[in-house]
Amino acid sequence: MKIVFMGTPEFAVPCLRALASEGHEVPAVFTQPDKPKGRGYKLIPTPVKAAAAEYGYPVYQPLSLRKGEDADEALKVLHDISPDLIVVTAYGQILPKEVLELPKYGCINIHASLLPKYRGAAPINWVLLNGEKETGVTSMQMSEGLDTGDMLITEKTEIGENETYEELYARLAEMGGEVLIRTIKALEEGSLRPEKQDDSRSCYSPMIKKEMSALDFSRPAAEVHNTIRGVTGFTLLEGKRLKIFSSEISAKTAENAKDGEIVDVKDFGVKCGDGRVIVFKEVQPEGKKRMRTEDFLRGKKLASGEILG
Repeated sequence: MKIVFMGTPEFAVPCLRALASEGHEVPAVFTQPDKPKGRGYKLIPTPVKAAAAEYGYPVYQPLSLRKGEDADEALKVLHDISPDLIVVTAYGQILPKEVLELPKYGCINIHASLLPKYRGAAPINWVLLNGEKETGVTSMQMSEGLDTGDMLITEKTEIGENETYEELYARLAEMGGEVLIRTIKALEEGSLRPEKQDDSRSCYSPMIKKEMSALDFSRPAAEVHNTIRGVTGFTLLEGKRLKIFSSEISAKTAENAKDGEIVDVKDFGVKCGDGRVIVFKEVQPEGKKRMRTEDFLRGKKLASGEILG
């Protein structure tokens, strides 16, 4: 099958690799324009662009598919290719109706949630922030709405109690590639059974904002833990910023301590608003590298009773 692929971040790479491993013809890969990074503002290719280069796939990086010269050129490329299918995975652009209707089999999207729940830009973050126990990947026939098209194949997975965004992101990315191949095979066999989404069960996952990472220890320990899992938390230790990448909720309680108080200097345990204690497992002090908490504590003596934040 002749398939145009559209995707940008690391999450989309397993889907592109899956198309290559199955021997599908990929005449074009669309991805977002390169962005400058680092002190030298060097342009860095997107993960999808880097993967496409490994396979020798032609890469196109229009600023927009909806208006301007870039859009006109992109539409010409797509019309010239006349693909059987367009696969979209975390591309980062809204496709116009002309593109959605161009391929023989339309456009299929791989979305990292159990639709209709968690439509939108940040489903992996929000399932963790909300403490969900289950998520998955859904392939969907794209329509003009935001993640509102008919569902094709859904794969579910349980979420680990302490699983972080990075860990879940990696697992769902691999699942995405598997769901994509299953969807294409069913499409070729004519066995797909599209299912309309129940809009009454839908919820959205908006973009993540930096301020959401600030830890509020007056909240229950589960909420603090889910913030760390979902968006990486931060607080202040002795007036300096401390990022927290992973945590666990301790069996210990500290009813008489103040919110945000360090109550366990051995394991870096902090009292939360419900009296429960959260333990930091991986941290990054200001100006230093990310490290396991035990490594951090070898060089840093905590003061019992100190208040974070």
